[in-house]
Amino acid sequence: MNLDSLLEYSLSKPGAWKDMPWDNDLVAKVDKKIFVFLGDDWIGVKCGDNRDEADEWLMRYPDDASVSPYIGRSGWNVLQVGGAIPDQEIQEAIDDSYLIVVSKLPKSRRPEGWDQ
Repeated sequence: MNLDSLLEYSLSKPGAWKDMPWDNDLVAKVDKKIFVFLGDDWIGVKCGDNRDEADEWLMRYPDDASVSPYIGRSGWNVLQVGGAIPDQEIQEAIDDSYLIVVSKLPKSRRPEGWDQ
């Protein structure tokens, strides 16, 4: 997977949109909330509601998963793309991050087509 395909996959989610809130930092958002940070060969995703849940990725992929700087304590990880983590699991991580973020939105702000 490359940056374009990761962005396209992320933006296929109901209500998802592209933003660049900081210099050259590409993100996908739903409502006003980021659910994926996109780099050339990595993504930043919410991998759990807390650090303990997100640490599963670090144990499974110690060379390709790391705690996100600044927001890692809240369950965010950086996952390397093109390494040991299969593309399907990268997509599943995007899916999970989206679901976690949307589920925390007030019901009135959840996108149409989201049926959880």
